[in-house]
Amino acid sequence: MINIYQPSLGKEELNAIEKVFKSNWLGKGNLTEQFTKNMASKLNVERENVETISCCTEGLFQSMKIFGIGEGDEVIIPTIHFIGAINAIKSCGAKPIFCDVDKRTLNTDSGYIEEKITSNTKAVMILHYGGVPCNMDNIVSLCKTNNLKLIEDNANSSLSTYKEKHTGTIGDIGVWSFDSMKQIVMGDGGLIYCKKQNHVKDIQQESYLGLMSSSGFSNTIDKKWWEFDVDRPGRRIIINDIQAAMGLEQLKKIDNFINIRKNIHEIYSKELSDLDWLDIPVDIPEDRTSSYYMYHMQTEYRDDLAKYLKDNDIYTTFRYYPLHWVEFYNEDEILKNSEYVANNTLCIPLHQSLTDSDVNYIIEKIRKYK
Repeated sequence: MINIYQPSLGKEELNAIEKVFKSNWLGKGNLTEQFTKNMASKLNVERENVETISCCTEGLFQSMKIFGIGEGDEVIIPTIHFIGAINAIKSCGAKPIFCDVDKRTLNTDSGYIEEKITSNTKAVMILHYGGVPCNMDNIVSLCKTNNLKLIEDNANSSLSTYKEKHTGTIGDIGVWSFDSMKQIVMGDGGLIYCKKQNHVKDIQQESYLGLMSSSGFSNTIDKKWWEFDVDRPGRRIIINDIQAAMGLEQLKKIDNFINIRKNIHEIYSKELSDLDWLDIPVDIPEDRTSSYYMYHMQTEYRDDLAKYLKDNDIYTTFRYYPLHWVEFYNEDEILKNSEYVANNTLCIPLHQSLTDSDVNYIIEKIRKYK
């Protein structure tokens, strides 16, 4: 079976992890700090504006706490979005307000957001779908005009840019994912960016049990290193040096990974563009760059095509199932574009481990479908 997602790990990551084992320090330490610094440098932001966390979803949960969002508040979110995002909103007692997306890009825009704003709206939580940035000028302007916090779910878009600025660093808060399906993989883990550095300090306190000083070997301040104090009932949402060792090696490779993904994306579009029963992705605007997380195409034959490809050992999927259709969230909405998306969109394999033979086989099978 040709996987739709697949990590690219090699001897470099194994050697790096072996060094961690030999160091006898497996927890959060120097490598974690080095990875955080390297990510900040890659994103062209200050180290003080970012912090590593256990996963992207945790960053979304933390964003609700940072902005004091709770009972009676509303957060606008595109219905084509990951389930962890809406859970973050629901868990703090706020109400998610679903907005529509463009039916071809699957990204939301200011027009879809604006029609959902009420006096109770406190924030907007967007997703840069598949690696392609939203139209951020319009969204940022809308949020500023209405005094709304802007949260970027950047899990799809590790190093995408909008007008030469990295997505995830444009709004008030941005979050990244380094799970086993992403462009940079660490087994799990994430990163959070905050425009205000004092919010990062809050995350640092929150992420390690509310401790006001480090413990053990990392404590170079307190004379009695076994003593501690806390300033809140914090959580433990850190990564460790095993993950960071992988991440540091992945960062050395990520530019090449994205170039390979871009090449595959372009081959798909070139070879499938003449099929009159299939819509391929629209061109990426010149003021944006993509991380090429997903290649999505649309057809009225989507379900049958997915089964046909699976029968031919090509795994496909649709991401993300509309949240307003999930019974638990109990929202009686009609969002026409999103419903078109949900009934017609299929994501096919796109990752740097695909061989030329894999890509040609996928194209061949799609072309032979009809």
